[in-house]
Amino acid sequence: RGDVLDRNGVILATTLPTASLYADPAKVIDAAEAAEMLAATLPDLDYDAVLAALTSSRRFVWLRRGLTPSEHYQVNRLGLPGIAFQNEERRYYPHGPLAAHAVGFTDVDGTGLAGIEKTFDRELRTDGGPLRLSLDVRLQALLQNELQVAIDEFQALGGAGLIMHARSGEILAMVSLPDFNPARPEAGPAIGRFNRTTLGVYEMGSTFKVFNTAMALDSGIAGLNDGYDAREPIRIGRYTINDFHPQRRWLSVGEIFMHSSNIGSVHMAVAAGTRRQQDYLDRFGLLAPPAIELPEVASPMVPTPWREINTMTIAYGHGMAVSPLQLSAAVAATVNGGILLTPTLIPGDRSDRPTGTRVLSAATSDTMRRLLRLAVVSGTGGHADAPGYLVGGKTGTAEKAVGPGYDRRALLSSFVAAFPMTSPEYVVFAMLDEPRGNERTFGYATGGWVAAPLVGRVIERMGPMVGLAPLDPEAPEIREALHVDLPRAETAGPSLAAFAN
Repeated sequence: RGDVLDRNGVILATTLPTASLYADPAKVIDAAEAAEMLAATLPDLDYDAVLAALTSSRRFVWLRRGLTPSEHYQVNRLGLPGIAFQNEERRYYPHGPLAAHAVGFTDVDGTGLAGIEKTFDRELRTDGGPLRLSLDVRLQALLQNELQVAIDEFQALGGAGLIMHARSGEILAMVSLPDFNPARPEAGPAIGRFNRTTLGVYEMGSTFKVFNTAMALDSGIAGLNDGYDAREPIRIGRYTINDFHPQRRWLSVGEIFMHSSNIGSVHMAVAAGTRRQQDYLDRFGLLAPPAIELPEVASPMVPTPWREINTMTIAYGHGMAVSPLQLSAAVAATVNGGILLTPTLIPGDRSDRPTGTRVLSAATSDTMRRLLRLAVVSGTGGHADAPGYLVGGKTGTAEKAVGPGYDRRALLSSFVAAFPMTSPEYVVFAMLDEPRGNERTFGYATGGWVAAPLVGRVIERMGPMVGLAPLDPEAPEIREALHVDLPRAETAGPSLAAFAN
């Protein structure tokens, strides 16, 4: 079976010769003694199960597949009659759980059961050559380390993280925690084998304001100079929509994004209308399962029927659920010039790649880059700023659905970033499942407090690894490239007047 490599040729999965233990019960002299000695030598063997095998009427019974060299030696020196070995091959994962959800695993006979091992099972069995992935084991280890540190600090149930190349769609790191040992996937709890990045779908909270704002700007529903009334909560039926950081005044479109205003975002979504919202979410690839070389991919959860209240709540990331992979790919399209690329785990020349699908104009993408940078410099994403790397991004905090409502104490806290915002190369996403605030965060467990700092640390550490030199944010050409003319909205702009009618 062929090796699986990372993009730099580091082995992620390989096949080694091994010995497997079997018995011919007819040749076993003292089954009870043999079972006792084998169970003492290989502690994971069950005495009763081994005894039953050694006293069966069959002439061939497996006792243990895939012995290590040390185990092989220890059993062989017992000199037990009727106990023998068969030469086989065993799949070996040198980095253990690192990248386990992407690489996947095989059964004892070398058949791929999950991940890349399953998708490319036939190729790995027959081609003989190695399969190179887009993953970078250095970035994988970095992201896993930072995510685990945050999970431990905030006592979260788990987490997910992705690093994607914004201009090719290649996945450089894919982390889901808790994870598992691919050499023995059955040994840990089942939740460890669940890939949160592709198989988990979540209400993503305010990160969806990226798409809501892009829709309003790209469709002409609103411009940066237009404003919406965010003085009072929005009441519809028995629901009330509030702002977490209320400004209690008219807000321009840029201010709505910077302050992460739910109220302003809802006004924009209603002005755009349900059909336009559905159209743009579909363009962004958020209404269908993502295409990636993994069998573990979930479909998004969308409202049926799609009512006005759904249009409102989806504007700020409640009422529909998508995977972290879908969100990251859509953000990449938002900042890379407006082109949606198919996320992939297989590297290749840019000439080999599909050109992608245009979902936004280049002008809208340029404006969104500026707004995302503004959200970090002056808005809710300040803790993600990594000096010299011109980070832009958006916080997301969503209450988890419990029964017919939401649990305010159970949060999904996330942050999605791109950098450098003058010409984005990378998208970094991180999410924590039910984090708990602590003294350092003043009790807050929102995306801006628990996920944004994590992403900032990842970017600061990965920058040198990928060869990006820090930039001076005060350089005139950079200030000009990222400048946002942010008027303070005092009255309704033309798009609000249209909505009022």
